[in-house]
Amino acid sequence: MPVIKVNNRNVHFQELNQEAAETVLLVHGMFSNLSVYYFNIAPILAQHFHVVMYDLKSHGMSERALDGYDLTTMTDDLHALMDALNINRVHLAGYSFGGLIALKMALRFPDKLKKLAIIEAPDPSDEKARGIIDDYSREFLEHYIENFTDTTKVKMGKRQMERNHRMYEYLFYQTSIKNDMEAEKNFLNDPVIPVLKKDTLLLYGSNSNCLGTGKQLNNMIKGSELVSVNGDHNIPIQEPVLIGNMINTFFMN
Repeated sequence: MPVIKVNNRNVHFQELNQEAAETVLLVHGMFSNLSVYYFNIAPILAQHFHVVMYDLKSHGMSERALDGYDLTTMTDDLHALMDALNINRVHLAGYSFGGLIALKMALRFPDKLKKLAIIEAPDPSDEKARGIIDDYSREFLEHYIENFTDTTKVKMGKRQMERNHRMYEYLFYQTSIKNDMEAEKNFLNDPVIPVLKKDTLLLYGSNSNCLGTGKQLNNMIKGSELVSVNGDHNIPIQEPVLIGNMINTFFMN
């Protein structure tokens, strides 16, 4: 299990195709972990790129933290991770709240990014959209358990399932995560977004409650392209091969 020290905390990460010339860095959403990419999407990207995935703090196998889930702190963590791995510039993709982290990274550290892919980033001011993250975390858990079994040929044990659920209960009830997300409600009003100069791919589910946010970002970010994919907020799970191929083509061109 590769672990690296980032801002005095242990961060679990995974890499594929380390010899490739360019790097793609993938950021998962709240209440999930890097496996949302690892099983299907990352191998597609690794055919051409060095792929880096990591578990956000208190997620997956990364160290727990009581606070620091605001976008500024999360992008500080991402910047520090790149430094720790000696990576100067990346193509960056983020899913759900990870899409907001990716966008914030582009605004704060534009020189660190080549191209940007945002998948199903919600509007933090929309209480219903924030609730989607809670709802779909349950579907993610089912997907994670199923893929763990498919990949390892071992049925996930009761103890491991209980440990995963304890982690999510910790996030919900003991950390500042929900308050920090609430504090970001005006993020999409940031005046820097309309002057962002990055080639940006916006991927949203055709039946997603977040599709309106994709349209809003498409209008705000010059040079962005909005693509609607059959599905809802969980399109990386519902259409992983399609999503992987779309991101791969975008980053390669």
